[in-house]
Amino acid sequence: LQNIVSKHSSQFRGNAQHDALEFLLWLLDRMHEDLGAASPAQQNRGPQQVGGLAGSPPGTQHPRGQSFVQSHFQAQYRSSLTCPHCLKQSNTFDPFLCISLPIPLRQTRALNVTLVLQCERWRFVRVGLAVPLLGTVADLREMVAREGRIPPEQVILAEVSPRGFLRSLSDPEALGAAGEAGPVYAFQPPPARRAVDPSLGLVGGSGSLTGIGCPRSLPTSPAVPRPEGPRLLPCTARSSDCLHRAPGSRILLLLCNTAGTGPQLARFGPPLVLREERSVSWEQLQQSILAQLKGVLRGEVRAQGTGALFRICLAGGSAPCTYLSPQDPRPLCHPAIDRALQLSGAGGPPHVKLTVEWDMSTKERLFGSIQEEVVQDAESVRRQQQVHGQQHSCTLDECFQLYTKEEQV
Repeated sequence: LQNIVSKHSSQFRGNAQHDALEFLLWLLDRMHEDLGAASPAQQNRGPQQVGGLAGSPPGTQHPRGQSFVQSHFQAQYRSSLTCPHCLKQSNTFDPFLCISLPIPLRQTRALNVTLVLQCERWRFVRVGLAVPLLGTVADLREMVAREGRIPPEQVILAEVSPRGFLRSLSDPEALGAAGEAGPVYAFQPPPARRAVDPSLGLVGGSGSLTGIGCPRSLPTSPAVPRPEGPRLLPCTARSSDCLHRAPGSRILLLLCNTAGTGPQLARFGPPLVLREERSVSWEQLQQSILAQLKGVLRGEVRAQGTGALFRICLAGGSAPCTYLSPQDPRPLCHPAIDRALQLSGAGGPPHVKLTVEWDMSTKERLFGSIQEEVVQDAESVRRQQQVHGQQHSCTLDECFQLYTKEEQV
């Protein structure tokens, strides 16, 4: 067969590799031409060599210009294009001998996201999500909001590695690279100082409100339907009001604590999120951070008069590290803070990522041998790993459905 083919087509000469689809199309086309050009007298004499290829089987009659190749393989593909404005439809027909069908791939992938919620019982929980392969961070934000039962505009998404913050995720970004550089964390900002519906037993203030965005933490009763989330008073119906109230006076800070230097640098304790006045001094900022860490401190630490217990560095930026100065009367008013707010990305409330750097001796004295936070896995983590770990299969009918699927151009 190779010798015969090489006599009639120079492109297939030699022992190099050739494209199988090109060979199939060439073979069908030559067979159609040779068999269609054969005279009825030649066809009646049975199989013979016609142009180097076998003729049609005995007793097979084909009108001149036609062959079994045409009757068995040839068809037309109709492409219909409809204008969405005038609804005019135009059809084009393309003949073909064979179709290259696409193979439908899995449309989602498993992604684990650690939720940092404003409640004590489920403060850290890792959930498994089936995120779309061609989706954006905005899709992930919506999924996280449903899991945590909080408004999407309150979700802050960031990649956090064992060495600290990497970057924040903004809505227009593609989901393909999300979670590759480091695990994805979803932070819920602490509530602003607003009053909420007292029927839920929640009290407004600067502290955390137990129950907001906490899955399975709200009490249930057979007679009372389980609420979908906290109900704000009518005057505070828009969640964006509490996020952007009094611009420039309060700021959202994402904090992670690190200890060591160089290759030994490691994050310890839970990542934190707090809302702070921009006019605070270094001593007040240090006291607020220590108050957030009181659950992991060995004992009570007085911030006043102790000097700077740690260094604070802006994290997640491409520029060299910028440290806040303890001598600055208002460290959160530094111009680098303003730049970080502008670069925090679209989607979610504006925020600044800070790394609190401790020297090893102070860390051991105040925290002991504490490592990273303890995160509990939800059942969805195991379920998504099991589903996406199975081999993906498809049917021929699904290939045809994907090939003829309607699309917007």
